[in-house]
Amino acid sequence: MAASPLSRRRRLLPVAALICSAFLLALMPAGLVAAERFRATTHHSFEDVEHWRKVFDDPEREAWQQPDRVIAALDLAPGMTVADLGAGTGYFSSRLCRALGNSGLLFSVETEAKLLEYLRGRAEKEGCANLIPVLASVDNPRLPPASLDLLFIVDTFHHIDSRLEYFRSAASTLKPKGRLAVIDWKQGELPEGPSPKHKVSAQQVISEMNDAGYRLAVQHDFLKYQYFLVFTVKQ
Repeated sequence: MAASPLSRRRRLLPVAALICSAFLLALMPAGLVAAERFRATTHHSFEDVEHWRKVFDDPEREAWQQPDRVIAALDLAPGMTVADLGAGTGYFSSRLCRALGNSGLLFSVETEAKLLEYLRGRAEKEGCANLIPVLASVDNPRLPPASLDLLFIVDTFHHIDSRLEYFRSAASTLKPKGRLAVIDWKQGELPEGPSPKHKVSAQQVISEMNDAGYRLAVQHDFLKYQYFLVFTVKQ
């Protein structure tokens, strides 16, 4: 039996929508397309410290986050200078400051003042004298130039807007042999992490960082829900 005109139109609608979307994308200026590619996938407040403390410092996190193994994989040495970008409540900052020892230096970087205040109190309570809280701008981590052995970014990459310009600028904070490590969420619906629509794939991170002037040096595969990428600046 021949399909009715109505059923044919229904089948053609999704195809027409895809063609229309592609056409509109082609008409967009190249700068706007690039801006869309490098923009944050989500914006929300981190002002409620108690809520985020329960999320970030959930005791069950250790099983899938494997923080001690992550710290070991970073190959840190006493006396190094590290920045924890998007430090939150200090889940990793606390461990980083111990790994660096008294001769090392840790910048714990946040754009939310209330989180930073909590993090400072935690550092004082835990005796992390080598931790320096930094209140960053959304487009600038406010870190000294050529100072870092490592810029460490956990679950924060997808929150950053204008990433191409952001990471091009961030390269100036690294020492000549400095590294930048990104841990963020794998694709798909997972028991932990944000909605799939808010995620940035590992391949996209690698592509964006390449455009920003970095090369992939190491890729660790031991995390269940996250990828773990380490970059250096192209020479």
